[in-house]
Amino acid sequence: MTEQTTQPVETEKKPGPALKLILARKIGMTRIYSPTGEFVPVTVLQSSSCPIIQVKKKETDGYDAIQVAAEPCKEKNVTKPLLGHFAKAQVVPHSVLREFRVGKTDDLQPGQELKVTNFTPGDLVDVTGYTRGKGFAGVVKRHRFRGGPRTHGQSDRARAPGSSGGQRPQRVLKGVRGPGHLGHAWTTTQRLKVVQVDAENNLLMIHGAVPGPNGGVVSVQTTTRPKRVPKIMPKASAKADKAKAGKDAAKAPAKAAPKK
Repeated sequence: MTEQTTQPVETEKKPGPALKLILARKIGMTRIYSPTGEFVPVTVLQSSSCPIIQVKKKETDGYDAIQVAAEPCKEKNVTKPLLGHFAKAQVVPHSVLREFRVGKTDDLQPGQELKVTNFTPGDLVDVTGYTRGKGFAGVVKRHRFRGGPRTHGQSDRARAPGSSGGQRPQRVLKGVRGPGHLGHAWTTTQRLKVVQVDAENNLLMIHGAVPGPNGGVVSVQTTTRPKRVPKIMPKASAKADKAKAGKDAAKAPAKAAPKK
């Protein structure tokens, strides 16, 4: 018997939806100038088209979401279950696969592609990724402890954490801050502004810094943080203003009579 393998089939690309979400790789930071000459620091993200691999619906999966892939790779670098997963969507294997929650999935189908052209300058987005890993760190660097005194004979306790327990219960309680792994944490930076979109080179320029080192993969999607509404204090009535002015006048010291 000959062994049968599941091979993904590349079919005609379907038109992509207008969803403002994508997977991109962080290139680095640079600066651009606005038309008014303002200096704007931006992070450059590069992304190719990201196909939709699976559409999850509330009726079948309990929630609405889509799986998006990025970074095409060779078949030998993908496990057999994932190879069949990509073949079912009729998409070539990819090395990155992430899930996004969406509001509606009625018009979404596997094989549709998401591109950077879905974004426009001025959009507010949330960027999610792993922060830069810094390995094992002490409490001064990890938790910004002050450290011990530099005098009175404590030559080796300048950056030590000090006591981490008490007389009772004679053990270290959970949650006590101490040295350990720093960085490489899954985090989201919210409400970043899209400054420029380069459709020719598939570049997305975002104002400010985004999580992760250069070369890391991040997800970009429309922000979920609502717009801040400034609080406006109600104006005092004219009667209250007049009463306050009368109290201030009563408290003010009387002026001395001019000398003749």
